[in-house]
Amino acid sequence: MAEEVPLTGATMIAADDDFSGAPLLRTEFDLDSDHGPLVSAELTATALGLVELEINGQPVGPDVLTPGWSSYQWRIRYRSWDVTRLLPAPGEAAALGASLGNGWYRGRLGFQGGRGLYGDQLGLIARLDLRYADGHQQTVVTDESWRAGPSTSTENQIYDGQTIDARRAIPGWSSPGLDVSDWVGVHRLEFDHGLLTAPIGPPVIRHEAVEPVEVITSPSGRTLIDFGQNLVGWLRFSLTGPAGQEITIRHAEVLEHGELGSRPLRSAKATDRFILSGGEDFFEPTKTFHGFRYAEVDGWPGGLTLESAAAAGLEAVVVSSDLRRIGDFSCSDELVNQLHRNVVWGQRGNFLDVPTDCPQRDERLGWTGDIAAFAPTATYLFDVKDFLADWLRDLRAEQLSADGRVPFVAPDVIALGRSKNGPRDEPVTAIWGDAAVWVPWTLYQAYGDEDVLRAQYDSMTAHVRAIERNLSPTGLWDTGFQFADWLDPDAPPDKPADAKADKGVVATACAYRSADLTARTAELLDHDEDQQHFRKLAADLRQAFLDHYVDDQGIVQSDCATVYALAIHFGLLDADLRQRAGDRLAEVVEEAGYRVSTGFAGTPFVTWALSETGHTDAAYKLLLERECPSWLYPVTMGATTIWERWDSMLPDGTINPGEMTSFNHYALGAVADWMHKVVTGIDALEPGYRKIKIAPEPGGGLTWAKSSLVTPNGEVHGSWRLDGDQFSLDVTIPGGSTAQVELPDGTSEVVSSGEHRFTATVPHG
Repeated sequence: MAEEVPLTGATMIAADDDFSGAPLLRTEFDLDSDHGPLVSAELTATALGLVELEINGQPVGPDVLTPGWSSYQWRIRYRSWDVTRLLPAPGEAAALGASLGNGWYRGRLGFQGGRGLYGDQLGLIARLDLRYADGHQQTVVTDESWRAGPSTSTENQIYDGQTIDARRAIPGWSSPGLDVSDWVGVHRLEFDHGLLTAPIGPPVIRHEAVEPVEVITSPSGRTLIDFGQNLVGWLRFSLTGPAGQEITIRHAEVLEHGELGSRPLRSAKATDRFILSGGEDFFEPTKTFHGFRYAEVDGWPGGLTLESAAAAGLEAVVVSSDLRRIGDFSCSDELVNQLHRNVVWGQRGNFLDVPTDCPQRDERLGWTGDIAAFAPTATYLFDVKDFLADWLRDLRAEQLSADGRVPFVAPDVIALGRSKNGPRDEPVTAIWGDAAVWVPWTLYQAYGDEDVLRAQYDSMTAHVRAIERNLSPTGLWDTGFQFADWLDPDAPPDKPADAKADKGVVATACAYRSADLTARTAELLDHDEDQQHFRKLAADLRQAFLDHYVDDQGIVQSDCATVYALAIHFGLLDADLRQRAGDRLAEVVEEAGYRVSTGFAGTPFVTWALSETGHTDAAYKLLLERECPSWLYPVTMGATTIWERWDSMLPDGTINPGEMTSFNHYALGAVADWMHKVVTGIDALEPGYRKIKIAPEPGGGLTWAKSSLVTPNGEVHGSWRLDGDQFSLDVTIPGGSTAQVELPDGTSEVVSSGEHRFTATVPHG
């Protein structure tokens, strides 16, 4: 009979001495003899904290920051590695070693300053299963025979950085034959094996390395390295210098008037320190990560230059979850191309085990509102099916433990920061809470797999029922706290919730969408009673919205871009009112000079609503505007990722005075979904792109655009070119799919797999 969990027989152990939050644990064993060659060896392990595992001096796999961050109260993920190649012949000695760190489990976490929110001791549980040619099996597990010693790390925090003292190195610490007489013992930790769960999503890996492009001397005389790209990770290098010499490296995303712009980090120190041994040292701080483009270096022997950096092999290591890139986009406007690259880099940096809001300051949390807004873009650019399915399990666990209320962040460290055992009293919120419905539905649409809907069904329904409990007697969702159109560009820097859009309008529109999508999900999964209930709820919400918020001319209460975008795109308006609202939206956008006037609620949908009501020309003007606030303003300011605020950097090079500003915040990059599906026109007619729609809408002076997407059936490609009034379109449809191709002149055709070319004559402008 199969084991209930792969770690049966293993004990969760902790070092008797914490060794500055980074102990080394090890055991040594001989491979069994007289059973023929070793056929296979699989190591399964996890940790309370971070763990890096080695066998005979070699890492067991490419992953870092293992086991990542989950809602540890309910889910502790383990990982397994095939380590056959690392083990010696039968009869020979081997050693298994683990290097632990604080990570999310015990480190400083959240903007409330909490430490040790999940526990106060680091722990390791591991099992190594060896199988020999004659069927004999040998097992090595964590138990109280293991030994613990110090590592080179004397400090490690995700927010604050890592200190590595190379003088403390123990050569061969994970190899057999080490004298451990001065090491200490370990002790057993009480641990519920029922928390162990297999990972759904991929591990975090070193994605690539980026070399410095420039070494700068700041006005104050500081030495700064520019990597040319805002990224997430750390520096690594090899260096020889005087024993005891300390190199300090501070990280930040931008320069402010030539100096390191560290104020947006708030309390995060983002500082690594490296102490030289006097010999040749290799440094790589893998128990932290930073969001940065620039690094300020102090103490480099002989001074740092591009030449000395190259000699040391200094580079920035980009870390992210191991996600396969599946979608691409480019066009004739290079600023738009850079915007799209910024979206890609923003997703890569923030999709680090959890879809975080930002990767640099004292936050880095799985904010639900950000991914609710960005999910359609995320599913097109990378294969995030398993990544987001894993995160949704945490959201579900947190939510169902809190009477159906979706947390603002998942894992919910905000609640833990208030009280480890106290009530979770966050309100039910639109957009943020709607992630429970919108994200699984988006995954289903993108990849065509109903399993995510089944897995999240009780989460989806619990959220909508929580909304239902919070409706006012009018049938509107106009009660309680709402983020609503968070970060409206017209809101004061210190009051990001003060938006033009009425919060009740935003919340009720979102409630309708969530009820509608949940009704559709119930129908798909044959939950007939639920389907009828949520269909009626959606209809009632729609009618209440029309009765209270929309007049007979299509004017929506608060008369701003966001409320029209939601009413139109979510389907709250019948045809005549919908067109009037679309015309008014186009007027509002024009009155704003085609500068962005929407926040978190409206930004993902405003270009969509314009296109859906015949105003694609206005959507292009909105996309291509360069004055602040706009999508292209940050590009003109040198941005290489998406900013949190439209004006995170002011035109004079000063950082936004608000306490909350980030230069790597993917949510406002949600416009890329419209770029993929309207500019180049590739969209799904059926979930998983079994039937494809290709309907590009040229405009904005673009002369060409192209996009590709790897669907479950294969790659679809669309490329159009405009020469005067002559439009040409080349498409590639994968096997097993059909496509409905719609040309700008109104003609359409259904085609099967293969390559196809279409031409049309379109009016100028």
